[in-house]
Amino acid sequence: MNHTDFTNRFAIDPKTAARCSTAELRENFLLPPLFVPGRIQLHYTNYDRMIVGGAMPMSGPLALETIKPAGTDTLLARRELIAVNIGGAGIITVDGEEFRTGTRDMVYAGMGSTVAFQSVALAQPAKFYLLSAPAHAHHPAKHIGIADAKRIDLGAQATSNQRSIFQFIHPEGARTCQLVVGMTTLAAGSVWNTMPCHVHDRRMEAYLYFDLPEKARVLHLMGEPEETRHLIVKNEEAVLSPGWSIHAGAGTSSYTFIWAMAGDNIDYTDVDLVPIEDLK
Repeated sequence: MNHTDFTNRFAIDPKTAARCSTAELRENFLLPPLFVPGRIQLHYTNYDRMIVGGAMPMSGPLALETIKPAGTDTLLARRELIAVNIGGAGIITVDGEEFRTGTRDMVYAGMGSTVAFQSVALAQPAKFYLLSAPAHAHHPAKHIGIADAKRIDLGAQATSNQRSIFQFIHPEGARTCQLVVGMTTLAAGSVWNTMPCHVHDRRMEAYLYFDLPEKARVLHLMGEPEETRHLIVKNEEAVLSPGWSIHAGAGTSSYTFIWAMAGDNIDYTDVDLVPIEDLK
């Protein structure tokens, strides 16, 4: 029985984005709900061929299935995958090996792997945020708990951006071909992320915002530095960020977001900074 839904997301250039209405911006850059009970949602993007999705297993396991845009018999035949659990306890099985995941834990599955997802308790199902990019080599599967991630504390309460960055993928940790994934948690009272902002035309990025109260929202800034646009984002919604776009935001409360990149390199510091006074 097929339990996977997918869309094919075409790339939008900056001139087109600048002319988009609010509805058109949301249609092209804001993804539909990722966590649907008993289903896998996959969105194949034409930004560095990254797939962004979600799996929410309920009464039984969900096997990762291929989709037509991938053009392969199995989804990871020429791809790697990272799954981050933002829900209840779950199990990710990679080539028969089980990895138990708590909330904020991730599992890496290398090229050629078969993967399945399962919730430990139906009352508190797991929610796996899925990220996949083309791969050129197989790297071994690995579980990285939030306690094992490389933590960096930045910002200050005075500037409303006191935050902790958790780097899941870094040179001393799990190896990947091109996926880079991390998580940022803002302290209570802080709302700004990634400001001053930057672009990195060599890599696309995707943001998943969560830990937001039901009526809270994040104003996600995007667009070229001299031609900015915005999206209003609610809890557990994800945004695509092309390499030409800034990606920053401010919330009506504190929140957490997962940022994921794919592209030419895996160097965190390879960014083109944009001074705040140059934003328009």
